[in-house]
Amino acid sequence: MRRAAKRFLTSLGVGAFVLAAALGASAQSADAPGLWDTGRHLERPDLQGFRAIRFLTEDDYPPLNFRKPDGDLAGFNVDVARAICEELVVGCTIQARRFDTLIDSLLGGKGDAIVASLASSPSLRETLDFSAPYYRTPARFVGRADALAFDPSADRAMGKTVAVVAHSAHEAYLRAFFPGATIEPETDFSTLIDALKTRKADLIFADGLTLSIWLAGEDSANCCVFRGGPYLESKFFGEGVGVALRKEDANLRLAIDWALARMAQKGVYAELLRKYFPVEFQ
Repeated sequence: MRRAAKRFLTSLGVGAFVLAAALGASAQSADAPGLWDTGRHLERPDLQGFRAIRFLTEDDYPPLNFRKPDGDLAGFNVDVARAICEELVVGCTIQARRFDTLIDSLLGGKGDAIVASLASSPSLRETLDFSAPYYRTPARFVGRADALAFDPSADRAMGKTVAVVAHSAHEAYLRAFFPGATIEPETDFSTLIDALKTRKADLIFADGLTLSIWLAGEDSANCCVFRGGPYLESKFFGEGVGVALRKEDANLRLAIDWALARMAQKGVYAELLRKYFPVEFQ
């Protein structure tokens, strides 16, 4: 599923994400969406011995991680890593590697943490430790903007045609909880969107992050909007994305958790979210 989303996002072009980042400050977005208790008093962790954090990422998953035309690394994950280091007042290096080599590189001591949209899962937690999640990947409905607005529910979706990527967690969720909907499986994200544009489907149901990027881009031509809120059931849509670390680096995990919470309290996280995701998805 991640590979399908990656192909779709990459097909939109890095230039679009550089432009979106430049315009993001004027876009509308909510504050940190319930990931942290921003009113909680936080104890500063013991940072003795922390001089720099070596982050590992990849460079071909825009707008999360990518290279700008000048070759510099950029993206939401990259900026989150830099903001963590700024909050902790430590040095920061960010090195790009192939995604399939990141875990081995971390375990082999070639970096201290992975910030590359690596979602926490029971199997990965057998090998790695994770910070608190700093973004989630909920499922969302999208419908045409010129259609009658409604908040999808199992009852209201009855008789509606909902397109979804075949054999995905999103299809499984629809079949389990929306039995009255007519489900239209599609090959990939591109055909999913075509189904909505051509009115083959009344709604589409997919990854909210990917859909938010499409909605904010030129390709959507303002045709469509989110309908209803996010679906966050971890059994289907994961536990969220955190910074991955070696299990023995518990102190570093605590420091990163502290930095992320401070970023939320100070509004830094909301600024980064707005910069890269002008259409709120969480």
